[in-house]
Amino acid sequence: MVQKGQITLYNNGNSPFGHRVEIALAQAKAEYTSYIINLADKPAWYAEKVNPVGKIPAITYGGPKCSPEDPSPESAKINESLVILEFLADLFPEAGLLPSDPVARAQARLFVAATDGPLFEGFRAFFFQYAEGSDQTLLKAFQMIQGRLPPTGFAIGEWSNADIATAPMLVRIRLLLKHDMGKYPVGEGVKLFEILQGPKFARLTKYIDDVQQWPTFKSTWDEAKSIESWKKNPYLMRNAQPPQ
Repeated sequence: MVQKGQITLYNNGNSPFGHRVEIALAQAKAEYTSYIINLADKPAWYAEKVNPVGKIPAITYGGPKCSPEDPSPESAKINESLVILEFLADLFPEAGLLPSDPVARAQARLFVAATDGPLFEGFRAFFFQYAEGSDQTLLKAFQMIQGRLPPTGFAIGEWSNADIATAPMLVRIRLLLKHDMGKYPVGEGVKLFEILQGPKFARLTKYIDDVQQWPTFKSTWDEAKSIESWKKNPYLMRNAQPPQ
């Protein structure tokens, strides 16, 4: 399929939500312009011209190719990473972001609907807003995701948006646990990492290994760069105030 319109992706260098879109665009072999938004100092034009709520990621699609700082009024502005994934699946059907079989498509969407909220809540509670019991919130999310995985393969067997939605968060969580980075007391991350790598979560660990080796994940992931970015994140520092 020939790409019919320009795509500009507004992103931040280490966002798991922006990474979702990067993987999908790579899977679709799409041509696009990437523009990094500094979340600590967002330009006024971004909310005015691209995403009124100011979050990333967002894309513009169609219209004449313009400077990312001055997108064409003719272009569609689309935000929310899961909405963008659905849009790209429709725009590039040959990319296999969603299966052609209607039942399998529904299964992919159900996987995302069931896992996205609990995984994000566990991530936020443990790493950014640590309180007693937040480790259990994260472990429950691990259990729930593992329980929905098939015995082998990806989330619904074949690679799909279900994996693209889930992999960026899971890989980052494992990375942060391994390096004991977060608001929690020193050493608590390593403890959870050892539990995650243990027999109780063998299927989930294999799944994380598999998604991390998928070509379009590998081509859009720089682990060393991610670690350095997280080290500079003030909301992960143990003496900083958590985000609201």
